[in-house]
Amino acid sequence: MEPLHARYPFLARSREAVEAAAVDLGEIVATDETVTARALERVESAITDGTVGEPHRRTRVELLSYPVARVLVSLVDVHICTRKYAQAEAEAAYDRFTEEFATTTELKSTQRETLDRAELLAEFDLASAVRDTGDGYRIEVGAYLDLAADQRGDSWRLVNRPLADGEVRVTAEELHVLLKQAIRHRVTDGLPFNVPDAIADELTEEVDRLEEVLSELELTREIDTVVPELFPPCMKSLLDQVQKGEHLEHHSRFAIATFLIGIGMTTDEIVDLFQVNPGFGEEATRYQVDHIRGETSPTEYSTPACSTMQSYGDCVNMDDLCETIAHPMGYYEQKLDDTDEEELVDWREDEADEEADA
Repeated sequence: MEPLHARYPFLARSREAVEAAAVDLGEIVATDETVTARALERVESAITDGTVGEPHRRTRVELLSYPVARVLVSLVDVHICTRKYAQAEAEAAYDRFTEEFATTTELKSTQRETLDRAELLAEFDLASAVRDTGDGYRIEVGAYLDLAADQRGDSWRLVNRPLADGEVRVTAEELHVLLKQAIRHRVTDGLPFNVPDAIADELTEEVDRLEEVLSELELTREIDTVVPELFPPCMKSLLDQVQKGEHLEHHSRFAIATFLIGIGMTTDEIVDLFQVNPGFGEEATRYQVDHIRGETSPTEYSTPACSTMQSYGDCVNMDDLCETIAHPMGYYEQKLDDTDEEELVDWREDEADEEADA
């Protein structure tokens, strides 16, 4: 097991190093608390701050924590946990390989073994799909489409890229972003997988900890898209009650208000929505929404987790996705992720169009 294996645990040769050492994963999780603790740190840090934490000083611990972390992600088996973990591993690798690519040949000769661009391209079967043109790179269109599919921004759309002879021109920096995506695909591949009971039993405390973190945190990126048909069933039900003018208990009003704030609605938009509700008072409603938002209070409140929604009786009409989600915002984020961006029509845009037509 070499330091490079620990820095890039997703590489085929890193996996081979673990196999060559005849490591018994069941024995590791049962007897090596250091590896298990580092694995937990990898996943928990991915959830909370988008990193994999600080590398352990011992190569063996750092390398073995990677397969154990994948076991933890599989046992938690929540989409957002898997996505955040894969993204964090890819970001960590990106930071490392871009730094190593920038290292001069002279320095490389005196330092630890490093990864070069050619090896990383070969790792993902991209050696023949990417060629150096001297002033940048060209990548075969099929490989480009696969790796650029999840990139945000119009600049990544194929229609906006220079295309010739079935190749797309990219800069070195853009190629590195595509390689980061290839790493994310590699980490995600196979997750979650079935974990033997003997291993799962040894990791009960770690899984409980991760589930607690997932339930307490607001697990979303910045969202500014209102698509009611993608709302989780609980929020669809509450929104339906609001629009029908039905009375909502305080906890229900709080839940729908925090959710609407979380997905990007303004105070004015939420106040307008609540106007049909019994006992509506604009001033009081505006104050309550601003209070929840943190504008008139020291605390910015988050949408209640699924466990809280259940305890108040607001969790209704559960579907299959609900079974894998720990937070209403997580449900909505996954629905947004799974929907083609061109098919997303913001409710507020529809309202504006209808007013314009009128």
